[in-house]
Amino acid sequence: MIKKSSTLWQVLVAIVLAIAVGAFSKQDSTFLGIAYIKLFAFLGQVFLNALTLLMIPLVSSSVIFGISQMGRDHSFGRLGAKTFFFYILTTFLAVMTGLMFVHLFHPGSDAPPPAAIPNESINQLLVHSNTSHLQIIGQIITKIIPFNIFEAAAQGNMLGILFFSILFGFALSKSDSEAGSAVSMCVKGVFNTLMKMTHLFMKTMPLGVFFLVAKATASNGSESFIPLLSFFGTVLLSLITFMLIILPLLLTFAGLSPLRHLQAVGPALATAFSTSSSTATLPITMDCIEKRAGVSNKICSFVLPLGTSVNMSGSALYECVAAFFIAQVYGMELSFVNQALIIFLSLITSMGIAGIPSGSLVSIMIVLNAMGVPVEGLALILPVDRILDMCRTTVNVFSDTSCAVLVAHTEGEKVLKNS
Repeated sequence: MIKKSSTLWQVLVAIVLAIAVGAFSKQDSTFLGIAYIKLFAFLGQVFLNALTLLMIPLVSSSVIFGISQMGRDHSFGRLGAKTFFFYILTTFLAVMTGLMFVHLFHPGSDAPPPAAIPNESINQLLVHSNTSHLQIIGQIITKIIPFNIFEAAAQGNMLGILFFSILFGFALSKSDSEAGSAVSMCVKGVFNTLMKMTHLFMKTMPLGVFFLVAKATASNGSESFIPLLSFFGTVLLSLITFMLIILPLLLTFAGLSPLRHLQAVGPALATAFSTSSSTATLPITMDCIEKRAGVSNKICSFVLPLGTSVNMSGSALYECVAAFFIAQVYGMELSFVNQALIIFLSLITSMGIAGIPSGSLVSIMIVLNAMGVPVEGLALILPVDRILDMCRTTVNVFSDTSCAVLVAHTEGEKVLKNS
């Protein structure tokens, strides 16, 4: 326990030092002729690549083995229903938390509207503005059922990887032959080996987190935050309330210790904050939940990989607040029906964003388009999107882990035990 706690403290110290170093690093500061920001970005990307390297094989092997085990003891349907229930519940509570604070503070009431010509940073997003909802649904289905599984893996299409792995694992559970058992054991061996590799990468986590956070801090000057303090504060307060009050209350009602859970997933939260990707954080998340929280591999390997694509509570909250903020900037009065539509669209669209940094911007654009709010309003939130992306990804991961321990608890597992 001492070693695990020391790792968490090392990561927290790395974050504090990175914020300090990044804040004092000027754009033209160099080391041996190399700009500090470029050096931070390069070394941080190396760490991120190391985590992403494990992502596809780890997800595939864990889901295939987990589903094959559930299929053999006929618990697949029951666990699936419980998992989706907690996913929908937590995402709905997150959106309602954001809605409460946006009505309380009205962050867009005093903000000036953006220029008529859209910012260059959102030009690529604007090409989607004429996409119909049916086309968007079709694109999501195409991602779920890809043409080529190897192409899906190369593109990082987590929805396609999950669909194939679930199907493969379910078919494997129906195979009673000796060859089927051999395949199952081989998959288990691959998963265990990848987890050993994850432990090796975790030793370098404080350094990786330092470079990623330093780069993010150095790249975002404080000047860009001043006009958006109200929006930034509303989102941040909503995320903190959901993560430190709403989710802990759910755990408490279930008879679980929120503090023990927070201690167990600390390294995963720190990694999520620095990488801005719940998918890249997945190897660390799975290790924390299985080894530190005591959730079985059967549940962990099903709930967590699925959560990286489906359970995006923090992103849904952010989309809701951002849509209301932009509507308020343009002076648009939203009826009860329109507000309900924003809530519904925030829930649905957040499930199509597979842990990609800043992927929520596309979902916000869809919501704005459906409400008739100018899509150019996205330019308003771009200066603070990166920092808030780090925060909402952390909430996404904490929500995933909360759902995992809740599902395990309902299955009678003794999770969050003292160790």
